[in-house]
Amino acid sequence: MDADELIKQAERILDTDQVDFVRGNPLLGAFIEAKEFLRIYAGERSTFFKSLAEVNYFQHREGTMRSLLESNLRAFIEYVESGLLEGISIERKAQIDVVSDFLEQAHTLLNTKGVHPAAPAVVIGAALEEFLRNWVEEVDLSLEGKKPSIDSYAKVLREADLITKQDIKDITVWAGLRNHAAHGEWDEVSDKNRISMMLEGVNLFMRRYGEHGT
Repeated sequence: MDADELIKQAERILDTDQVDFVRGNPLLGAFIEAKEFLRIYAGERSTFFKSLAEVNYFQHREGTMRSLLESNLRAFIEYVESGLLEGISIERKAQIDVVSDFLEQAHTLLNTKGVHPAAPAVVIGAALEEFLRNWVEEVDLSLEGKKPSIDSYAKVLREADLITKQDIKDITVWAGLRNHAAHGEWDEVSDKNRISMMLEGVNLFMRRYGEHGT
């Protein structure tokens, strides 16, 4: 969804008269929709989302909730209009584009007859490591003497609460496949479907964190 569409949808939610009256409470409906809208498009760690998510609607007066809803959506609209939503530097965008190209190459290799799945596994792993390394540098985190690796980058990002426990589990699996391929352990990476799932998972991971910034 581009900036214009985001603004249009935020303004629609603000117009509580247009909310489905079948719910019986148009403001409550708008509040619920606004929370989900901000969760998806501002991000779960954003102040926009948190300020609504941490509030119990039924413990406050309607006027208070209306004010909270309007102030958050208006602030989000101004944020989008100012071009701040992406939240990542031009340099970081360029880095993400390069890593995305690696994944495109991996996709091509994966679908090329006669190419062993180990080849795209190595490329996917390299793309993931580069993405994590750039992210760590962008937010100025330290490896504290750890050897640079996918696992090391993931660990410091987790310690900074930038990725989830499930992300760590996924990254550990992907790093394992990359290592098997890099060390010539062919039996561990001979399943094309498994490498295809790796590619899809890394792609989704990068899109999720690349879109909302670091």
